[in-house]
Amino acid sequence: MSIQIQKTDCTGCGKCIEACPGNLIKKDSEGKACIRHPRDCWGCTSCVKECAKGAILFYLSVDVGGKGSTLSVSEKDDIRIWEIKSPYGNSKSIRVNKKDANKY
Repeated sequence: MSIQIQKTDCTGCGKCIEACPGNLIKKDSEGKACIRHPRDCWGCTSCVKECAKGAILFYLSVDVGGKGSTLSVSEKDDIRIWEIKSPYGNSKSIRVNKKDANKY
């Protein structure tokens, strides 16, 4: 499992860099996040959860979402949106109100 950073969506905020426990994400010459060796990614999804712009895609294994499926996270106000897209065009979204996320 690995990530891919969509440079067109990256704002260069650096939250993913701070969140990565493996210190794998850096800023490139344009000030955008990049990962030099995606194969070294641990698959923890810390960076994916911190990216409010949905610029980081996490590739899911076959048993989770199917080969080639990706997971991205974005935010709109108090809602965090987890979206899984399959390479076949199917998608599923999970919407979580951040205010209620820890109440159970």
